[in-house]
Amino acid sequence: MASNGYRNGTGTNKGAIKPPASSNIRSSSFKSRLPPSSNHSTGSALRRTSSASFTTAAGGDGVPGRVRVAVRLRPRNAEESTADADFADCVELQPELKRLKLRKNNWESETYEFDEVLTEFASQKRVYEVVAKPVVESVLDGYNGTVMAYGQTGTGKTFTLGRLGEEDTSARGIMVRSMEEILANVSPETDSISVSYLQLYMETIQDLLDPANDNISIVEDPRTGDVSLPGATHVEIKDEPSFLELLRLGEAHRIAANTKLNTESSRSHAILMVHVKRSVLGEEVAIPSESDKSSHFVKPPKPLVRKSKLVLVDLAGSERVQKSGSEGHMLEEAKSINLSLSALGKCINALAENSAHVPIRDSKLTRLLRDSFGGTARTSLIVTIGPSPRHRGETASTILFGQRAMKVENMLRIKEEFDYKSLARRLEIQLDKLIAENERQQKAFDDEVERINLEAQNRVSEVERNFTDALEKERLKCQMEYMESVKKLEEKMIENQRKHQHDGFMKDKCNWEGPGFSEDIAEVKKLLEKEIHMRKEAEKEVNKLKSQLGQHMDAGAGGDAEILKLQIALEDEVHQKKKLEEEIIILRSQMLQLTFEADQMRRCLARGGSGNAYPGLDSPMSQVRDSLSGHKTPVSALFDQVGVQKILDLLESEDANVRIHAVKVVANLAAEEANQERIVEAGGLTSLLMLLRSYEDETVRRVAAGAIANLAMNEANQELIMVQGGISLLSTTASDAEDPQTLRMVAGAIANLCGNDKLQATLRSEGGIKALLGMVRCRHPDVLSQVARGIANFAKCESRASTNGIRSGRSLLIDEGALPWIVQNANNDAAPIRRHIELALCHLAQHVSEANAKDMINGGALWELVRITRDCSREDIRSLARRTLNSSLLFRSEMRRLRIEL
Repeated sequence: MASNGYRNGTGTNKGAIKPPASSNIRSSSFKSRLPPSSNHSTGSALRRTSSASFTTAAGGDGVPGRVRVAVRLRPRNAEESTADADFADCVELQPELKRLKLRKNNWESETYEFDEVLTEFASQKRVYEVVAKPVVESVLDGYNGTVMAYGQTGTGKTFTLGRLGEEDTSARGIMVRSMEEILANVSPETDSISVSYLQLYMETIQDLLDPANDNISIVEDPRTGDVSLPGATHVEIKDEPSFLELLRLGEAHRIAANTKLNTESSRSHAILMVHVKRSVLGEEVAIPSESDKSSHFVKPPKPLVRKSKLVLVDLAGSERVQKSGSEGHMLEEAKSINLSLSALGKCINALAENSAHVPIRDSKLTRLLRDSFGGTARTSLIVTIGPSPRHRGETASTILFGQRAMKVENMLRIKEEFDYKSLARRLEIQLDKLIAENERQQKAFDDEVERINLEAQNRVSEVERNFTDALEKERLKCQMEYMESVKKLEEKMIENQRKHQHDGFMKDKCNWEGPGFSEDIAEVKKLLEKEIHMRKEAEKEVNKLKSQLGQHMDAGAGGDAEILKLQIALEDEVHQKKKLEEEIIILRSQMLQLTFEADQMRRCLARGGSGNAYPGLDSPMSQVRDSLSGHKTPVSALFDQVGVQKILDLLESEDANVRIHAVKVVANLAAEEANQERIVEAGGLTSLLMLLRSYEDETVRRVAAGAIANLAMNEANQELIMVQGGISLLSTTASDAEDPQTLRMVAGAIANLCGNDKLQATLRSEGGIKALLGMVRCRHPDVLSQVARGIANFAKCESRASTNGIRSGRSLLIDEGALPWIVQNANNDAAPIRRHIELALCHLAQHVSEANAKDMINGGALWELVRITRDCSREDIRSLARRTLNSSLLFRSEMRRLRIEL
């Protein structure tokens, strides 16, 4: 009696076959012999590809990999449950030890070990994971793979391999699950999958997708030995439903028959070929230099195409004619099936024994599976057995077939080719990018050259102006010194004359009292009488002319010409009078302005020299200090003395100097809130807008923009500015002007308008926001400060509208592209710019919009908000930023992801 010894132990069972000493059949040993890319976990997410193993497999002689064999026991069917009720199963499974015992009788059995032992309760998912999943993952890595089911008729080969699972998804077989994993791991843009479905029937290869194609020839590559079927139908697969439809079509055309052992016995071998083509990048290769072996230059990776093939084989069941009851044509089918399976067994025996000759050409089945056994493919074999003791012989034969297959060693190789098309496409894309980048850089270079030229021209012009001003000042200084010298000389000359007259008087005093003195008096009297006479004659002449004038007036026509002359003379007098009045007003304004500036300077010096002594145009938002103390400023005095209408009339004067002085006076008056209403009522706002629109003089435009900025501080005036087209006019001026002071005035006016909730849409539609952002080109700190203030005002209004539910959606500022500039200047060195930008960021973040939050996160604004909570010098801004971050769900989520704590 034989003892129950293990087949790789010291047992003496005749039926047991000992594997080679170099191969351990346990699963862990099998995995250690596979290439690095084949040691997989059960989850597809844990699969990793080793580029080192790819290089070894592709460039070397390959990686050894033994055929992996699993055994699966089918549960008893209804017939066996009745017929074998009094008999125990002929097999006993020990899945935890990966062992199987085959009973000879009640006291003797043989033990075999497999890579996996699957009980009758094993799920289809577990069968896939332990049998097919490693092969599928290797196919995705570039290796060929084969999964084959072998066993007696009716033991569940087709159920294991080809079950569709349409009614119960848990019953899906290896074919469906393999395609699911392949589709989940390939890229539709760069990878492709095609499928062929064939059957080997009576030594004839037939196309299950095209039944008319019933005699497909096998072609072998004489150089590599690869087997191909050029006549087979290839269907490209994009999704799982199309693959299931393809399997249903193939199963409908597959030949099956009813035998005693199986009501739907497959009469042909079904072969599903899945061709996978994937695009990958090779390794980066360092280029060594001549002087140093270590180089920083790296050769870019080559694009490669990996072509792998997964072959799923559902073999027809081996059967004994006495048991299956086959006869007639079915008997011929059985003979053909048994002959092909016998040829497969001979090939496996020859490979297991390392025979010099392997009879591959004895059958088309062995020719098709040439790469699967002894080739370059990773192969998994599942042998299916039944529990019935009546079929113990067939079960033993199946087990021995699996034992012999476990001795077959394959050499795994990756099949990859250089992807010229992908490289050409990538190089074309890179070339297009380089051309576009070159054009952008050329445009930037041309713009920079133009900017430098313009800046140089501006500097030259400024130097010329400064030189001209200095020359004029020097000329005036020399002229004043000359006049002073002449005056001193005249005084000295008069003093000398006085001295000489005094001396002459003392000498000639006595001579005045002589007869000559009386003669002189008589002569003077005569001259006086003569002048009196001439005056009387002139009076008579005047009276005569008056009488003649009366006569001429009575005459009619002749008098009209004289009247016309008199009217012309009168108009000339009126014009001269008006011009004199204008000059008087200008002189008064200049005098009062100088008095005002001197007064401000005295007060500034009295305070210690701090502050700005000229609050007029340089400080549009200055407060009216004198009115608080009960005293009127000189400008206010001018306002009361001259009248606002006369001052506004001077804005239309033909004299440029008069216009400039008048607009300066209006700007100074507009700086005081008390005067703004009277200026607007008198049409001052309309006049200022006309000046801004019609005059090209930079001084007039600058001062007019400053006056409009002062008027824009009042909310009622803001709406008037909008109605009269002031927003578009300011936008146009901002795009045309280059002078920093003019841009500062325009930016200040737009910034004041940005604080009005009602003007948000109009500011955007009429180009106000774009104009405000466009003025950053000046880079002058004062201009940037006004731009930042305007953005902060606009963001605050948007935040208020969003909080009140008036407006939703994306911020208009972000739509206009303001976010990058805001983030870039959030930490500006200038304190006013930085303060306004920090407020703008906080208000933008308060805008209740998911799109706003995503844009701010992607644009880097989140990091600036976090910085503000920590580094901002003002406590109120820090608190506002902290509240804003804590109130946004998206901000909190992103901070948790980045592990940021406030």
